[in-house]
Amino acid sequence: MPKVSKIESILDQIPTPCYVCEEELLEENLKILQSIQEKSGAKILLALKGFAFTALLDKVGKVLHGCSASGLHEAMLACEYVNKEVHTYSPAFKKEEFEKIVKISDHIIFNSFEQWMQFKPMALGKVSCGIRINPEVSAAPTDLYNPCAPFSRLGVTVKNFKPQLLDGIEGLHFHALCEQNVDALRAVLQSFEEKFKNYIPKMKWINFGGGHHITRKDYDIKGLIELIREFRKKYDNIPVYLEPGEAVGWETGALVASVLDIVDNGMKIAILDTSAEAHMPDTLAMPYRAMIRGAANPNEKAYTYRLGGNTCLAGDIMGDYSFDEPLHVGDKIIFEDMIHYTIVKNTTFNGIKLPDLGVLRKNGKFEVVKTFGYEEYRRRN
Repeated sequence: MPKVSKIESILDQIPTPCYVCEEELLEENLKILQSIQEKSGAKILLALKGFAFTALLDKVGKVLHGCSASGLHEAMLACEYVNKEVHTYSPAFKKEEFEKIVKISDHIIFNSFEQWMQFKPMALGKVSCGIRINPEVSAAPTDLYNPCAPFSRLGVTVKNFKPQLLDGIEGLHFHALCEQNVDALRAVLQSFEEKFKNYIPKMKWINFGGGHHITRKDYDIKGLIELIREFRKKYDNIPVYLEPGEAVGWETGALVASVLDIVDNGMKIAILDTSAEAHMPDTLAMPYRAMIRGAANPNEKAYTYRLGGNTCLAGDIMGDYSFDEPLHVGDKIIFEDMIHYTIVKNTTFNGIKLPDLGVLRKNGKFEVVKTFGYEEYRRRN
C-alpha cells in the first residue's frame, strides 16, 4: 500500500482514466534521496525513463543534481524542466542528433569503444565522456530487465575493454539492477572492482546507474550510505553518481479508472475505461500483478471479478481480484503505484484515450494538469 495516500478523499473529483501524483508523497521520497546525498557524498540524478511527470519536475530539480537521459528527447526535457546536470547515454547515438546532444549535456556515456571513436572528435573538450561497462553480474528478476544477461547489447565486458582507447574518457558507468536492495549493488560493485580496478583510479567519476529501490520501506539506506562512503574513500574521494527513476516516483500515486460494464461469460468480468496493454504495459510484459486498493486475490473476499481493458485485444486483462462488495457500473478502481514506468510507456493503441494527468497538492486541492484526446491519437498516426 502507498505510504499515506489521500486519493480517496478526492475520488469524486477525478475524471477517469487519470494518473494522480500526490505532491506530498513525492516530497517524502525526495527527502530520503536528499539525506543520502548529504550523508554519502553521492550525487543523485533522476532517470527520466522511469519518472517524467513534468508538472512536478521543478520539485525534483530543487533536490537532485540533475537528470540522466536515454537520448536527445529526454535530454531536451531535462534541460527544459530541471535545468541542472544532464547525463546522456544511448545504446547507439545517431550522427544527426549528436551535435545537439553535446550542446545540452554535461556527461555523455558511450555504449562501445566504436561509438566513442566515432564521436570523440565532436565530444572531446565539450563534455565529460564516459564508457558504459558490463560487470557481468546481476540479480535482476527477469531477463527482460537484466542488462547483464548473456549476449547483452548494453555495456562493454572486460573481455572487450580497450584500455588503449581510454584517452579522453573520464568516467565509467554501470547499470545492472532492477528494483533491488543494497545487497545486489554490493555484489555488482565487487565484480566491477575485480574486473576494472586498474582503470578506476584514472577516472574523474563513477556512475552506479539505476535500479536502486531506495525509497522502498525495507531498503537498507544505512548500508547504501556506508557502501558509497567506503568506495569513495578507497578511490581518493572520487565523485559517485546514482540515477534512480522509479525510486523517485515509487508509491507517489495511482491510476484511477471506472467500471463501464459488467459481463458474465462463466465468471463476472468488469470492463474498465483503461487498458493493461496501453496504460500499464508492464503488467503484461513482466508480467506483474498490479495492486488495487481494497481488493485481494480471487475468492479471498466475497465477490470475484476479472478486470479487463477497453481495447479489442483479447489479452487486455489486468487479472482476477476479489472485493468486499459487488462492483457496479460507475465504480472507481484505484490501481496502486502507477506513476513510475507507466506514463512514459503509454500508447494510443486502438485509439484508446490516454489517461489525464492529475496532481493532488499538499493543501488537498486536486488539479488536472494535462488532458489528452483525439488529437494525440491523430498526431501519432
